[in-house]
Amino acid sequence: MERKRSCCFTGHRPEKLPWGTDEADPRCVALKAAIRDAVAAAYDEGFRHFICGMARGCDLYFAEAVVALRAERPGVTLEAAVPCPTQARSWPAEERERWQALVERSDFETMVQEHYSPSCMLRRNRYMVDHSSLVIAVYDGAEGGTRQTLEYAISKKVPFVDIHPGGGVRKFCRRLPGEEV
Repeated sequence: MERKRSCCFTGHRPEKLPWGTDEADPRCVALKAAIRDAVAAAYDEGFRHFICGMARGCDLYFAEAVVALRAERPGVTLEAAVPCPTQARSWPAEERERWQALVERSDFETMVQEHYSPSCMLRRNRYMVDHSSLVIAVYDGAEGGTRQTLEYAISKKVPFVDIHPGGGVRKFCRRLPGEEV
């Protein structure tokens, strides 16, 4: 896929979201709608290939939004960037099944490395940024993998759309919130 037409995603797992795993919570419903809107806006900007790291929480919301967009608009592809074969092994059964169904519905699956290591998630995140020209992020300002991914995107001059889980969207950002100009 052409990098200039590729968009990846980074976001928080349920433990970092105010509603946890309660996807019926109105804030989660609103976040999913914001993700769908950001994916549709990326499509309207010419992005056709969407790369997802397939983590619990926001990643799966993103993958579902891309699958829904693919049913509505032509040329959409989804790539599951799986950090290692055991990514979902310890997840609750329902989430493992959701993950498996989304991997199966993906057009491409990239296994970033063959065995788990402490750095496999970081490698997956860098793979996604290195193969994209836009990042969509659900980011609340906290330390962690999402922040590291955005810092890497900034260092590579890849802009991002920042969706705060509590509401609000910053489009085509080149700095983290609160960073000096």
